[in-house]
Order: sequence, then structure tokens, then C-alpha cells
Amino acid sequence: MTAQNKKKIFNDPIYGFITIPYDIIFDLIEHPYFQRLRRIKQLGLTHLVYPGALHTRFHHAMGTMYLMTKAVEVIRSKGIDITEDEAKGVCIAILLHDIGHGPFSHALEHSIVSGVSHEEISTLFMDELNKEFKGKLNLALQIFRNEYHKKFLHQLVSSQLDMDRLDYLRRDSFFTGVSEGVISTDRIIKMLTVKKDELAIEEKGIYSIEKFIIARRLMYWQVYLHKTVLSAENLLVNILKRAKELAAKQTELFCTPAFHTFLYNNFTLADFQKDTKLLKTFAELDDYDIMTSVKAWQTHNDKVLSMLCKMMVNRKLYRITIQNKRFDKSEQEELLIKVAEKLNLTKQEASYFVFQGSIVNNAYNSKMDKINILLKNNTMLDITEAADTLSITEISKPVKKWFLCSPKV
Repeated sequence: MTAQNKKKIFNDPIYGFITIPYDIIFDLIEHPYFQRLRRIKQLGLTHLVYPGALHTRFHHAMGTMYLMTKAVEVIRSKGIDITEDEAKGVCIAILLHDIGHGPFSHALEHSIVSGVSHEEISTLFMDELNKEFKGKLNLALQIFRNEYHKKFLHQLVSSQLDMDRLDYLRRDSFFTGVSEGVISTDRIIKMLTVKKDELAIEEKGIYSIEKFIIARRLMYWQVYLHKTVLSAENLLVNILKRAKELAAKQTELFCTPAFHTFLYNNFTLADFQKDTKLLKTFAELDDYDIMTSVKAWQTHNDKVLSMLCKMMVNRKLYRITIQNKRFDKSEQEELLIKVAEKLNLTKQEASYFVFQGSIVNNAYNSKMDKINILLKNNTMLDITEAADTLSITEISKPVKKWFLCSPKV
């Protein structure tokens, strides 16, 4: 039997033809854990606002892998040593960086498994794959966990200027049609360099980085924190919350076997670490499990669950108001009583329809890992010090806003 050709090419709508650089990358892409990402939307429920935002985590992971091959090429061309094993390791690390995402990505991050982040589940998946691939992911895992001595390799996977951010900004702006998010990934990658084991950008790339930070800020307001997106995601969170409440009372709810496992139990990270079967069950979950249940629950005899699900299926989302300060408790209480009377609900039940929360837009945080600018005199400065656009320092300040949701009754 002839060996399978693993040097495949696929056509990406953003970067054009992408080649798979290593045989092991092909094998990982073929794995059911990775194929599952085709069934998880990158932007959760954003398509309810921007109809084109139907791209998946699979799209995004492939894009990051492609950008990583380009970054490795550029850094090597500047005389910085990256061995073939390191190049392979960093490509595997970025390919699998989001493999732990659950249904609807960030929207349900803490609803299906509370207190366990997608990064932690990604690491569990990578450990499991490493066993299957007989230790071939050791280096990728070291880089992913920032345990490898060349720290800049981890920064390419996870930092404020990693391949993850470069891809999702460009990809999300493409699929939503929001042109403010368009960044020059080519230019930024061409400007990458390494100084004292830190990732840096050559001085002549400074304007591309300023544009990148501004684009990120605008994409948060226009896409990720768009008020209708917030409304839809909070609605889905409340559907899961109500379903969990009913499941805790052993009320019968239609759901797929995998979804049933997580709906009727509250697992912790320790449970995942103890029982590998649990991770396999999690790997069976995707957007379809959730939406199938939401459609079926429209006719459930629990009034709250039924109403919430009908709202979701028919896109009758919450009315949402956003302001710069916390909403007055009396205003919320007044609205709650009004809605409870109108919908014939108890106050506790009405709290699924009237509630407030907060959002934070933090485009760049210089207290975390910095974006270094390497000046012509060979010194490094943080982008906020090097930039001559006054707004960068302002844009780097986190902005917090409050929102109040209520039904359109």
C-alpha cells in the first residue's frame, strides 16, 4: 500500500493556498478531536448580528498555523536560530491552542463546565493526544505551557502579539464585514524579530502595531461586545442556567447523551484529570448538541425555559441598554416587578429576563506581556512609550460599561 500524501493544500479565503508543513500536522488535523472544531462557531452567536460570521474554530486554527510558518521563516531569516523540531513544536502548539473550546466558543465558556477554562481543557486534550502520538507533542506542550527555554516561541503562541490574535482579527473582520478590524498581518510578521529572548517589532513596523491595537479596540466594541451579541449570548447562558437548575431537580430534559452528562453533573478540573472518559465525552459536544436541545425545549412545560428557548430560536432577543455606570438597583427592581406581572412569573423566574452585568474593553495591557518595539539604536521600548500616536496610551486604558437586559414586552 502506498503511503498517504500528507502534504495537502487547502484554500483559505483570507490567505489563499495553505500548505500543511509537517506530516504530524496532517495527522493531528485528521484526528476527531480536531475535526470537532468544524462544528464550533468561532464567534458564538455573532451571526445573529453579522450574518456572515459563520466561520469556525477549525478555520481559525488552520489560519494561525499558516501565520506561524510565516513567522518562523521571517525570524530565521534574521539570524535567530529555530531548529526544525522547534519549528514543528511551535506549529503544533498554535494549531492546538483552541482545541479545548466548547460549544459556541466563549459564549458558554463557564456554562457547560463551570470553573474550567478552555485553555485548561486544551492542555488536557494535548496531553491525551501526546499519549496517542507516543510523546511527539512533548516539545509543543513545553512551548504551550511556557516551560521551554526559548521564551519567544511561547510568545508567538500566546502574548499580546501572537499568531492567534493576528489571525482572529483579520478573519473576524473578513467574515463579519467590519472593515475596521482589517490589519496587515503580512507587514506585522515581516517586522518580527527577537531581542534578549523577547519577541519584538522593528521600529519601522510601529504604525502597523498602532493600527493593530486600534483595530482590536474597535472590533471589541463593534463585534465582540456589540450590544445585540451581548443580548444573544446572555440569553443562551440563561437557557443553560435554567436547564441546569431543572436538571438539579432531576426534571427530565431532552438532550444528546454527551450533553446529558454535563447538564446533570457539575464537574471540576480534578474530575477531568481523574477520568479520561470525561474528556472523550466533552469531545462529543458541539454547537449542534446545544441548538438541538434549545429547539426541543421550546415546548417544555417549564414556562421560563420554554419562553427563553422560543426567544432564541426566533431571535426575539432581550432589549439591552448600555451605560458608563452601574444601573440603579431601584430601576432594575421596578422593571423586574413589571415583567413578573406582565409575564405572570415569580420574581425569581423574572430574574432570567431582567438583569444587569458589565463588560470591559481592554485592547492593550502594558502590565501584562508587552509589545516591544526594537529601535534603530538597538534598545527596546514598550509600544505605549514608542508610539507617536497620542491615542495609543488612551486606547490602552480599560473601559468598563454596564448593561441592563429586559424582554421586549
